Amino acid sequence: MNGILCINKPANMTSFDVCAKIKRQFKVKVGHTGTLDPMATGVMVVVLGNHTKLVPYLTSNKKTYRATCRLGIKTDTGDVWGKVIEEAAVSTMTEKKIQGVLDQFLGTTSQTPPMVSAIKVDGKKLYEYAREGKTIEVKSRTITIDYIQLTSLQENEFDFEVSVSAGTYIRTLCEDIGERLNTVATMSSLNRTKSGSVTLDMCQTLQEAMEKPHWHQPLPLLKEIRQIEVDDPTFIYHGKRYHATMEEPLICFVYQNQPIAIYKKENETTYKSERGLW
Repeated sequence: MNGILCINKPANMTSFDVCAKIKRQFKVKVGHTGTLDPMATGVMVVVLGNHTKLVPYLTSNKKTYRATCRLGIKTDTGDVWGKVIEEAAVSTMTEKKIQGVLDQFLGTTSQTPPMVSAIKVDGKKLYEYAREGKTIEVKSRTITIDYIQLTSLQENEFDFEVSVSAGTYIRTLCEDIGERLNTVATMSSLNRTKSGSVTLDMCQTLQEAMEKPHWHQPLPLLKEIRQIEVDDPTFIYHGKRYHATMEEPLICFVYQNQPIAIYKKENETTYKSERGLW
């Protein structure tokens, strides 16, 4: 069995838990295209069978979130489920003041990943160091924020929507926003509303997917990669190079409405097989 499921991940479950449930249900190899924190909800693309080979190409560089930022407290995890390590006064906030600060984050900037992330340093994940009480020096990463908009404001807490490049940590963004507002802050909710071309309205609940799955075809989800249909895929099965002058770094060959291989640009006129999908 091969398939792609778009899940609206529930809170209180890890991404691994979601995949494990689906694996038990369908008894096949399972993977996913992007981890969500246990308390986070929203878009999670789960791939089954041979479609797990598509994971690197379904993993989009653009993601959209709705988040809540709580002002006045800072925790050891960057979210409200961690231990409070600092408290600070919060001055009067207005929508104009907050949006003015949010606008400062637009564009390309650098961000230091939190110690609770799954990034590996010397073969070990950062959160594993954190559990041991160790702090490791982490290099900052380049991120891009294309859109950030305040959506509501309550006392000492506000909601916002943000579109970011992959690898952006919203909990860290909340902390940085707090600093610019001359206080401290932490993330109190997170919902992924879009990942690449997959939107929340395309997703099923986990229970729905288990009972009556809606299988998504791969080609629409691969639309960010140029697709070339072939009548005879023999040269692809033999791993031969493809000669063409194109700008795209990757191309996806399609045979009988199914992706069969990803080719990567080798030079100005040649593409080399990177991964067979059959």
